[in-house]
Amino acid sequence: MSSAYLGAGTLNAQLSERLARQERLRYRRAGKADIPAMTRIRLAVTENRLSDPGKITPQMYHDYLDRLGRGWVALLGDQVVGFAYADRPNAGVWALFVDPAYQGLGAGKVLLKMTVQWLFAEGAETVRLTTEVGTRAEGFYRAQGWQPGPVDAQGERSFLLRR
Repeated sequence: MSSAYLGAGTLNAQLSERLARQERLRYRRAGKADIPAMTRIRLAVTENRLSDPGKITPQMYHDYLDRLGRGWVALLGDQVVGFAYADRPNAGVWALFVDPAYQGLGAGKVLLKMTVQWLFAEGAETVRLTTEVGTRAEGFYRAQGWQPGPVDAQGERSFLLRR
């Protein structure tokens, strides 16, 4: 058997596993019990890292569950593998993060869509977000149809999505 054939078999097995994982993803509204998992994911990402991890507090996660917005989680089995938060007062995406071990399964796309749809249903005409320049996230938002805006002093690019 050729090594190319063996490599294709490995690739097919990896693709099959990835598709199976995508099919097992579930989504639901985030709750207080999800805050530790969301914090773990936020601190595990390799891009858009927090310069000061204490800057985002458990209380902030709690506030965006309902009072200031709405949050959702992506689950694989019982494990939270991603989350997103809508920021109602600013018509924005406060957070969208997927555990690095589970990126590429489509959870980010679904979570972003849920967040945007909720903000539009709440009356927003335009939804906003920011992300670090030169990251995969920047390309992700462009690919989802978001319009890039200026870069701020902290190196964050703004993006807009109109209804």
